[in-house]
This record gives sequence, C-alpha cells and structure tokens, in this order.
Amino acid sequence: MAASAFTTVSSRTRLGGVAASNASTPPPSQQQSSDPKPGIDWPPAVKLYVQRSFADENYVEGLPKDEVINKMKDLINASVKNHTLYTLDWETYPLPQHFILQERMGANAPAPLASQPPQNFADIRISKSNELTNSPKKRKSSDVEDESSLPPWRSSDKSSALENRLTFPDSEPSKKQEKRQRKFREDTGSLNESSKSTEYLEKRRQRFQKDAPARREPTPPLDIATGPIVGTSEKLEKRYLRLTAPPKPETVRPLPVLRRTFDLLREKWRGDHDYNYICDQFKSLRQDLTVQHIKNDFLVKVYETHARIALEMGDIGEYNQCQTQLRALYKQSLGGHPAEFLAYRILYFIYTCNPTDMNRVLADVTPSDREQPAVEHALQARSALALNNYHRFFKLYAEPPNMGGYLMDMFVDRERLAALASLCRGFKPDLSLQYVTEELAFKDEQACAQFICEHGGEQLFEQKESGIRFLVAKAGQIFEKAKGAAFRTVDIKGQL
Repeated sequence: MAASAFTTVSSRTRLGGVAASNASTPPPSQQQSSDPKPGIDWPPAVKLYVQRSFADENYVEGLPKDEVINKMKDLINASVKNHTLYTLDWETYPLPQHFILQERMGANAPAPLASQPPQNFADIRISKSNELTNSPKKRKSSDVEDESSLPPWRSSDKSSALENRLTFPDSEPSKKQEKRQRKFREDTGSLNESSKSTEYLEKRRQRFQKDAPARREPTPPLDIATGPIVGTSEKLEKRYLRLTAPPKPETVRPLPVLRRTFDLLREKWRGDHDYNYICDQFKSLRQDLTVQHIKNDFLVKVYETHARIALEMGDIGEYNQCQTQLRALYKQSLGGHPAEFLAYRILYFIYTCNPTDMNRVLADVTPSDREQPAVEHALQARSALALNNYHRFFKLYAEPPNMGGYLMDMFVDRERLAALASLCRGFKPDLSLQYVTEELAFKDEQACAQFICEHGGEQLFEQKESGIRFLVAKAGQIFEKAKGAAFRTVDIKGQL
C-alpha cells in the first residue's frame, strides 16, 4: 500500500479566542507582540482596574497621563504573558501611579508581575488624603522643613530643576491647576539648591501662619441697660431731619409729649391746611416713635392720619410709605382700620396697573374682609374694569366710601378715555352730549365738553335741534391714541 501524500492533523477548535487543544499555551501572536490584540475578551476586573486608574480621586499631580497609560499597558501585557490575566486580583492590585511613584522615590517597588498584591499596599495605596503629600498643591504649614526629609526631586541636583518637574506638556490640566502651577513657579523662580528650597519652605510656612485666621475675642457680656433710648425733650413741634448719627435723648420727645403733638397737628390741619408744614411735622413725629421702638395703637393712628392727609393732597409717594408701614403693623394686631386701608390698597393697584401685586392682595382677602363696605366697593370697581363695564364703574365712582374717591380721582381720567374709545366703536354716527356726561360721571355737560376738547376733540361737536351732539364716528382714532398714551406709563413717587 502506497504511503499517504499528506499527514493527517486534527483540527483545533477555539473557544473564547483560546485554543482548546492547548489552553495553557498562549497564541503565537501573544508571544511575538507585547500589545494585546483588540480581539481579546478582557475580564471585567481589568476594565474596572483601568477605570480606577483614571478616576479623579486617583489623579496624581506631576504624573503625565501618557506615562500612566504606558505603565498600565506594561502591567496588563505582563499579566497576559505570565498567564495571570484571569487569576490576578485586580481589585486590590496597585494602580500604575503607585509603581511610578515608587520608581521615582528610588524605593524597592514590588514586582509588578506578581500574582498577589504587596501586603503593605493598604498603607501606601494612593488616596485623596495622602497621595500628594510631597506635592506643592497639598503641602501644609506643618510639613517637614529640613533638607533631610525632602523628596528626591527636591534635592540639590541642578540638572533636574523644580520647574521641569511641574511642567506637563502632554497633559491637559484644568485652568485652576494651571493658575496654581504658574503661581508656584513665580514664587519659586529657579530654586535649585537645597538651601534655597529650605528657605522658601520657611517663608511659605510663615506666610501660612500669617494668613491663618486670628482667634476671635470673646463676645463682651450684654449690657442690660443698652436698648432703645427714652426721649426727654418737651418741645411739641420739631422739624424733621434725616438721622446721620445715633439720636440723643435730649432731642427726642417721649410718648406723652408726642401724644400732645399729635393733637396739635390735627387742629392745625383743620385750621391752616398747610400741607408742607403738616407733612414735615408728621415725619418728625414718626421718627421719634421709631427711634424709641414704640409700637402700639398710637403709632398706627399716626400713620393712618398721615396717610389720609397725603391722599387728600394727592401725595401718592408719602401715602405709599405710610401704607407700607401700616401693612406690617396690622399683622401685629395693634388696632387701627385694616379694612379701610385694604380697600385703599386695592384701588392703589388699579391706579398703578400692577396685576401681580393685585393678585397677591386678592389672595389675602378673607370672607370677613369682603363683608366690609369699603373692601366690597373696591372689589366691585376692580371687577367692573376687568370686564370693561364702564357703566358700572362710573356708578361706583360716584359713591366711594371713606377717602377712596381721592384714589379713584387719580385714574378716572384714564378710564374715561378708555370708555370714550369704546363708545366710539359701539355707536354711530353721533351721541347726545348729555348721555356721555351721565355715562362718564361728569359734573355737567360743560365739564364733559372741556375734557373732550383737551384730548383733541374740538371739532367733534354739532349743534342740532335735540341738543349738542358728539360725533363719535370721527373720534375713534383720536381716543384710541389718547387711551394708549394714558395707559403707557404711571409715574409714582415713593414706590416701594
């Protein structure tokens, strides 16, 4: 029988990239190259090891990223060559930074290819608290100051300057790290000799001690006698002056004198009606109450009276200051007339066209507040304007409770312009002047005609047998523009 022309070889089956016939022998490609092929199925422990190597908490300043990558490749390739890739405890195996630091420090580093981690690795494992002990970034004032304890890269070797040790051309440090490194280089300069390094460390220690926060002095005991002053002045009238220094008791009037002053001012207001004088005296009266920390029903009465006088004179800025203080005083249940001034506040926000604050006020109105006549009137006025029901609004304007009419006077002309614009859209070709006078709550036809003429309607009247007619067909554009100008801005003094 003739010999076979070939030799029969049993086929090799591969499982997971490793030959089944010789599982302990690595493939030839691994024997010839130190870099693992991309096709290798890396164990999960190796992947976690790589992630831990580049985690933020294991970052070591002074170690370029490329150097860490190269060291990590050497460690993994060595484990592949020694067949310990799947058996090595990667969870506790030292990181590449550990081996690099050990090599730099000149210590006997543990064999990087060992199958077990060093027993004392827990003492030297890189962590956030001790990995930068020798780094300028983490050095403290209590660190060693003599030459013998300096790390090797701070030695007097002139060939390896400290500047070069802190320069990382291949890494990408953050802006904060770059700023610290630049400041460190400026401070150290060309510090190469050990004597200069020791001198620099001493200066740095002194600077940290100087910048350390000084111990706070103990708080002095509170003087029981310290508190609000009690006035001793007996003057009933005093000009208002803005305080630029702590007040003196001899210039402040006590509460009994202030009560007499209040009665005097009310009598003078009924007689002389001199608003400038009365306003100045009330502000001085309020100041004396404030510096003595007096908060009672008398303080509420002073603010309410001053607010009513300011409304009567149309001083919306002074009224608003009083109204702001009254809101805080009413919350302390010190008496007064909170329902009356709640109604004023609703009308005030109608005047300022402030829907945000209006909604806040409406949210605070209680069912008992709505039963008060003044509050009910103000809410009805707001509702009528929101619905463009000018007929209803001007009926309410003709019968305001308390002093709400003074606030309504401040925005009634604006609402009249809006009502005239609506009348011009709804009626053609003309209207009786008497009807317009009654609808817009004018005093008489003369006042109504004068108002129309003041806003560009001089040519909008025609005399007929039935009386004077208002030509609304020609007035539409005129009052639309006047309405837009009236609602565009609201000038308020004292707005808080």
